[in-house]
Amino acid sequence: MINMAVLNLKDIVKYLIKITLVIAIVIGMTKYFSIAKTGVAQKTEGLEGLSYTTCLDMTIPGIASMNQKERTEEIRKSPFETMLNLSLGMFQSLKDKSIAQNQPEDDKQENEENQNQIEEPLQKAKTGLETEVQKTNVPERYTSEYKGVKIRNETNYKLTQEILTPNVTVNKENILIFHTHTCESYTPSEKYQYKQTGNYRTTDRNFSVVRVGRELDRQLQNYGYKVIHSETYHDYPSYTGSYENSYKTVTNLLQKNKNTDIVIDLHRDAISDYSYAPTVKIGEEYAAQLMFVIGGNVSKEHPNWQQNLKFAVKIQQKANEMYPGLFKPIILRYASYNQQTAKAANIIEVGSTGNTMEQALTSMKYLAKVISEVVK
Repeated sequence: MINMAVLNLKDIVKYLIKITLVIAIVIGMTKYFSIAKTGVAQKTEGLEGLSYTTCLDMTIPGIASMNQKERTEEIRKSPFETMLNLSLGMFQSLKDKSIAQNQPEDDKQENEENQNQIEEPLQKAKTGLETEVQKTNVPERYTSEYKGVKIRNETNYKLTQEILTPNVTVNKENILIFHTHTCESYTPSEKYQYKQTGNYRTTDRNFSVVRVGRELDRQLQNYGYKVIHSETYHDYPSYTGSYENSYKTVTNLLQKNKNTDIVIDLHRDAISDYSYAPTVKIGEEYAAQLMFVIGGNVSKEHPNWQQNLKFAVKIQQKANEMYPGLFKPIILRYASYNQQTAKAANIIEVGSTGNTMEQALTSMKYLAKVISEVVK
């Protein structure tokens, strides 16, 4: 049988502390008696006994006061105080190293990105502007219409007048924004150049739909709303399972913020035509068109789908009144998209691959203005 000594991390730390305390005491005592000896020598000896520092004091008077202050502070410190300061410094160094080693990669990257965030001055949306939808190579398609709001129904549900009537009220206390496809990005522009990590995808939140979410967050806060904006990756490192990942995020946030009806999953349209750039001109600005995607009641219990649809109709009605063309037709599909989690949950797709970040950001100030007119 072989006896082996096993040292765990706590034992190692204890040994390091003991060694450090001994070294600190030795250094403190040496420094203390050395300074005292130097003081006596300066009083009793001539120039031969002067230290190098003292010679500098005599040659450059400006240094003398600084050196004297440092010496006085050092002499006043007891060896125990010196030892304590050294020990605390070591503990802080170990703590900082431990935090750096245990910090999640997601948080590390977020901290790095935050240092390079592109922050624009907040611009408020004006009203009474002329709008014009720009032509694209993708035709507009819809199957039904309710008072100017167009719906593309991809389900077998019969959309009755009662279902589409936007008689829904929501709690305005909180608005939750998140991104199931966090890495979706746009066509690079001169101002927004970025390194792609896939086809129109990037892990840099400053250039993905997360940046668009930040702008919507800012705009909504400007109107007095409390916004919870999650920037968590759900489609990275794996795209598969994105909705399962975002479901966990949303349910956790809703447990902490119970009075939340409005839940926005902000996306970018993933149409395969990379030149597709649905755009509306509002005044002199070009904004990416928006589109609600609402999930119906399918495999998962989804009692909220009709209220989700009503909320989308209500928002789009006001948008058609204020900024005609800001929204494309609502899409209703056989998929829950995690919208069973709230009364006014929805997907909003902001532009497509052909749009630029500038256009996507511009549309957020108009969306926020519309929401502020509806959710009061």
